[in-house]
Amino acid sequence: MKTLTAWILLALAMTLSLPSMAQEDKEEERLWYSVDALNTGLEEAPEEVRRVTPREAVRNFMQLTEEGEFASAAHFLNLSDLAPEEQSAQGSELARQLAEVLRRGEWLNVSDLPAQRDALVEDASGQHPRAGQPRRDLPLVTLDAKGQSYDVRLGRYRAGEDDAVWLFTPESLSAVAPLYEAYGPSSLEKHIPARYNKSYGMLKLWEWVAIPIFLVVIGLLGWGVIALVGFAAHLVPAGVARVFIGQVRVPLAFIAMSLMARFLLTYVVSFSGAATASFRVLLTIILAWGVGLVALRLLDTFLQRMTRRMVGEIDDTKYRDERILLTSLYALRRGIILVTVVAVTLYILAQIDLFGTLGMSLLASASVLTVLVGIAGQAVLGNILSSFQVSLAKPVRIGDLVVFEDEWCYVESIFYTFIRLRTWDERRLIVPVRYFLSKPFQNLSAKEAKQYRRLVLNLHLNADIADLREQFQTFAKAEDKVIEHDKLTCFVTGQSETSMEVSFYLMGSEPVCAWEAEAHVREKLIAYIRDYHPEWWPRDVVVLSHRDVAGGVRPATRNVTRPATVEDVTNREP
Repeated sequence: MKTLTAWILLALAMTLSLPSMAQEDKEEERLWYSVDALNTGLEEAPEEVRRVTPREAVRNFMQLTEEGEFASAAHFLNLSDLAPEEQSAQGSELARQLAEVLRRGEWLNVSDLPAQRDALVEDASGQHPRAGQPRRDLPLVTLDAKGQSYDVRLGRYRAGEDDAVWLFTPESLSAVAPLYEAYGPSSLEKHIPARYNKSYGMLKLWEWVAIPIFLVVIGLLGWGVIALVGFAAHLVPAGVARVFIGQVRVPLAFIAMSLMARFLLTYVVSFSGAATASFRVLLTIILAWGVGLVALRLLDTFLQRMTRRMVGEIDDTKYRDERILLTSLYALRRGIILVTVVAVTLYILAQIDLFGTLGMSLLASASVLTVLVGIAGQAVLGNILSSFQVSLAKPVRIGDLVVFEDEWCYVESIFYTFIRLRTWDERRLIVPVRYFLSKPFQNLSAKEAKQYRRLVLNLHLNADIADLREQFQTFAKAEDKVIEHDKLTCFVTGQSETSMEVSFYLMGSEPVCAWEAEAHVREKLIAYIRDYHPEWWPRDVVVLSHRDVAGGVRPATRNVTRPATVEDVTNREP
């Protein structure tokens, strides 16, 4: 009976302990990979091999390989895919090749690796999906070779009751061969003496000498391309083609420099990870910028030729609907530039892996983006949106004549953030787009170029309006720039105690011509009144008696029996 009771209690205890044992096994699976043995073909790891944390493991591995201790560095590799008898020989070679790949293929900052045993995910913002959780697998770098991507990773392994250690995974070691072929030393570097391969700072001794020479060679290539393209431009007949070739000299030089640098870094010489990463970022930016600028210059040349063929000179007096097309094309140009800039920026960020290396996840948060856009980009984005508004709604078009803040201006160009206006005296006004749209302005070319002008004279109350109207029509019809003579009118539009306001209206073929015609007719009317009716000028009246002396008889010398003609006013001798 007692035996039966004991067996029942034992079974009950085992049943209750099974969940806790399963929980412990599950917890261990999160902390490390359990294996029966590690690198049985290697000797016992020396004391200098420290593999407790990811940061310590990678730093110690790089230090040992730098000192040439490849046999010790092999203890940082999980060689389980190799037979025990091959681990000793191949492990040292794999350690050497992997160290070269890490130094040359990517700028690996060891300080960014976790310093905890369990590689706990630290994220102060709390946005990481695994924040506060341990890891047993850690990615280091991702490298491309022959069109394929390879990951180099660390894994945490525990053999039996030994302490868990961080090692390079077997999958990473299988990628060492193709990566070493792509990122290993070139044939030129193999002839460099060993004493020059010692590291001084982030670079080796020979790299401190080779990099300046490398930059000089690339610079000479760029200077040669600029000179060659400039010479080719002089061989092309004058015109749009010559202008285009002259404008793309510098972008073509940068494209050639970038391509040559890539060729040299791929087939001739390769530098350490810090220099390689810097050159890779710089060359990517230069190449993308050069290609984009060449495309932009080609688009500008096309627009310039279309402007001359379809629109003519910007201050052409004729009304042209083609200006609407030109304004739309410039809006399309800005849209293409914006899309190109965004695409090139995304391409550059993807190529240099900025999102992963510089912690761009912080910038992805809504709060940070709101602050950046709201503070730094408010004015710029506002002007850009206003620029597109002008291009779509077209309150002004390129070539329109506008009166902005009492200045007669032609709209020369509409850019992203400002509008360039050309005044009548050949000055240039650079006006922010938002400011331009916030102020009232007159568009003298909105519908038709012809313009109605008003000429005002202040005269005495005894001026003969019928005589003035006749003289005005005679003078206005003699002007070539005055059109629609049936609209020539003259009215008294105001009166005071001593004078009256006489307004004359005429129409010109376009605003500038109408302004000139107004000035000419005013000069002739003033000359006519001065020479034939000076008593019509307004004057202060002093009343000496109840009889108004201002209404007396005209002097005989001023008694004109016939109205003056255009010839009388213009040809009168002084």
